[in-house]
Amino acid sequence: MIRTRFAPSPTGYLHIGGARTALFSWAFARHHAGTFILRIEDTDLERSTPESVEAILQAMEWLNLEYDEGPFYQTRRMDRYKEVLTELLASGHAYHCYASKEEVEIMREQQRAAGLKPRYDGRWRPEPGKTLPAIPAGVEPVIRFKNPAEGSVAWADLVKGTIEISNAELDDLIIARPDGSPTYNFCVVVDDWDMKITHVIRGDDHVNNTPRQINILKALGATLPLYGHVPMILGADGERLSKRHGAVSVMQYLEEGFLPEALLNYLARLGWAHGDEEVFSMNQFVEWFNLDSISRSPAKFNPEKLLWVNQQYLKIADNDRLATLVRPFMEQQIGPLADSPALPEVMQLLKERVSTLVELADAAHLFYRYVEPTAELLEQHVSAESLPALQQLTAQFSQIEWTREAINSAIKQAVTDSGLKMPKIAMPLRVIVAGIPQTPSIDATLMLIGQSTVIQRLQQQLGKLVN
Repeated sequence: MIRTRFAPSPTGYLHIGGARTALFSWAFARHHAGTFILRIEDTDLERSTPESVEAILQAMEWLNLEYDEGPFYQTRRMDRYKEVLTELLASGHAYHCYASKEEVEIMREQQRAAGLKPRYDGRWRPEPGKTLPAIPAGVEPVIRFKNPAEGSVAWADLVKGTIEISNAELDDLIIARPDGSPTYNFCVVVDDWDMKITHVIRGDDHVNNTPRQINILKALGATLPLYGHVPMILGADGERLSKRHGAVSVMQYLEEGFLPEALLNYLARLGWAHGDEEVFSMNQFVEWFNLDSISRSPAKFNPEKLLWVNQQYLKIADNDRLATLVRPFMEQQIGPLADSPALPEVMQLLKERVSTLVELADAAHLFYRYVEPTAELLEQHVSAESLPALQQLTAQFSQIEWTREAINSAIKQAVTDSGLKMPKIAMPLRVIVAGIPQTPSIDATLMLIGQSTVIQRLQQQLGKLVN
């Protein structure tokens, strides 16, 4: 049974890189009919906050990345960590170290000065025939893992291929602080062991942690998971992704009017591909997903491509759903909406013209809030030669059935009778009825605004112009 996990630290919002890691871990579990687990790694008490936990949970819910188990919190598992620490001390795989932070820093400065890699020198590491220093009074020790001194750690990384690191490169990791609280790498090992994680899919910034975690797992006699380290996401300029590239909270994309399925689709294509497929459902993604297709090179985040993907999803989105999503954006700006026209019908008309829900809301305003045309717009678009045709059209509008087809026929008749070109009629209509010179198709726009409203606005504005 495949078991994967997503294990964010709640020291901030869930960002793009974390969301992609969650997506890949979720999809791998779903592809294999396995289990996806959410674990909150909150042992960094100084930086972890309840607000960050809530932000992560909200983002996971919005993205529809449903987890089968969890969320599990490391801070609620302290007794288990202490139990395993005791086991490691008893088996000789861990030991107490009384070196102070100052001693360790001096040690490392001396090593750097000698051109050596800074590392703990093992002064408190117990070895056969070695005499340890006298235990200093009043010093609470840390607990260090006794890393193997010889050999190497190798694993067949599911993304990067075989990776091997010499144990000589690894010093004895602190696995518990002086107050007894366990450290990150130790908690991760115990959690992955207890939760029977079979596949660890995470960013390649964790590659250096992996050999340490493998050695601890071996010391515990635990079954090793398989590891897959996904290359990082870069900005379009090749630099590490940051806020200036769009690396913001996942929930900000909600605020900016992106659909969650569009964001997931885009994230899936950041470093993974299935042929030339660009737009696909999450069901398709789960069916196609495998770790072999993940690129070994960093992916580049492209905000314009994300907008394009979102636009494709808006075009095919259900109109009732779009109406529900757009309404809060509109009401925040213009207040409660009138009952007419029906918002889903407005969505149908506008959704192919926009890239975000915010743009969709802005475009829909004209059907619920009338902004009278400025004198400059009227002077620019309503000419003396078009006035008679517009007056004739106003009269005709009051006599027809208010359908798109009938409106279109009436406008074409006015064009024929007046001898003017279509823009000479359509542009003034837009300006007078909608207050702006550009709208969707004029017949569809007028139909949705409504017969009585259209006639009233035409009569009002034309009356002013004639007088």
